[in-house]
Formats: sequence, C-alpha cells, structure tokens
Amino acid sequence: MDFNETIITREIIKAFDGKLLQSLESNVLIAGAGPSGLVAGYYLAREGFQVTVIEKRLSPGGGIWGGGMAMNEVVVQESAASIVKEFGIRMKPSGTGGLSCIDSMEMGSALCLKALHAGVHIFNLMCVEDVCVSGKRVTGLVVNRTTLLGNFPVDPIMFKAGAVLDATGHEAAVVQIMRKHGYKILSSTGEMIGEGAMDAPAGEAFVEERTGEVYPGLFVSGMAVCATFGGPRMGPIFGGMLLSGKKAASLIHARLKTTSP
Repeated sequence: MDFNETIITREIIKAFDGKLLQSLESNVLIAGAGPSGLVAGYYLAREGFQVTVIEKRLSPGGGIWGGGMAMNEVVVQESAASIVKEFGIRMKPSGTGGLSCIDSMEMGSALCLKALHAGVHIFNLMCVEDVCVSGKRVTGLVVNRTTLLGNFPVDPIMFKAGAVLDATGHEAAVVQIMRKHGYKILSSTGEMIGEGAMDAPAGEAFVEERTGEVYPGLFVSGMAVCATFGGPRMGPIFGGMLLSGKKAASLIHARLKTTSP
C-alpha cells in the first residue's frame, strides 16, 4: 500500500478546505440541517443555486432520528406524500386520517443523501454565533465551531449569502440573535413570540402557512416558524416540516430572482 497517516490526513484537509472555500459565498445559507432545512436546500440546489447548510450537531437530520419518545417511527400526512415519494422514502399507510408511518432512520438518511446529491454543502459541528447585516438586510451568518463557542475565546468566521434561512427548530437561533440586536421582525409584535402548547393539526397548518421572510434577506421554516410567530407545537408528525421547507425554497427562489442584478 502506498499511503500512510500523513497522506490520509492531507487528503481530508484538502477536500474540506476546497468545500469550505466554495461555500464562503453562497446564493443561500441555511442554519439548521433538520427536515425543513434539508428539503429547502434540496429544492434550491436542484434549481442551480449554491446552497450551504450550517448544522450545530454532529449528525444532521434534526429531531427525526428519535421518532416519538425514542420509538423510531414518525408520521406524515397525505398532503406531504409527494415530497416523501420524491425523496424515495417508503411509507406505511395507517388507514386512519390519511396518515402514514415512516421509519425515522430511513427518513433522516434519505433527506441527507438527497440534499447532498443535489449539491448542498453541509457543515456539521458549526453553529451560528451572530448575523451579518448590511443596508438593512441580512447578508450572512457569523459561524463558530460548536465545540468552541462559549468554551474558548476563539473568533468566528463569516459565511455570506443572497438569502439566509433560519431552520434551527424550536430555538429559532437566527431570529433570536436579530432580536438581541434590536431588529424588529415581521411578527404581530415585532418580537419573537415563542411556541404555543401542542395542537398537532393546527400546528401543521400554521408552520406551512407562516413560512416566509421575517426580515429582508432572512426567512424562517419548520419549527422556527412556530417559535417566531407563536404557533403550536405538533410532536412527531413531520409533513409540515417537509411542506415548509419546500415553500421556503420557492419563496427564496422568487426573492433571489427579484434581487439579482
């Protein structure tokens, strides 16, 4: 064999550095590799946009893996079935209420693989420390290593983009940072309202309906929608997350077309 430990390490660094350099300026920057973020990234990359996803955890996929209370099955409703099929995910119809069960491992794996194969660059173990705002528009994210932030005084790096999507789930991390800086968001109060109590049917409808732009250049999808606008949570049903991601991709696509030179 004509390789050794140094060659292995060199190849990893070369490949990672190349991917990182390509991603410092993207068309779309997504915070959070959960279901809505991965679906949005897939549809945007498929349309030819350069998409970068920042994920704070080791494993992308968000809350899919645990299913309901560590029972690794999740539920989707009929309105999201076309997206599930497009991702090649098998469904097990329940015969009740138009719902189907999906193995959460299959769903998480499929969302990651399809997004990557569409051309999305995913960087795990990186988290959002701050936002870039220029000319009253969000223009990027300030990013640090998850293992460093809060533990060591290490400066971050910046990723720039034509549009930013907050798909960070319950915490709505980017929206929280915007409010910390005093920026008003497009909610009824200008504030981040926080999630309401569980109401699965209402929550599923709410998250899709309210997906959109909350500040020039900044969009929200998935559970970040509920956290931002006060929508109810919905538990281990994921159709709304998929539909929200697809809608976010459509809205961002339209916005980039109107703002491009």
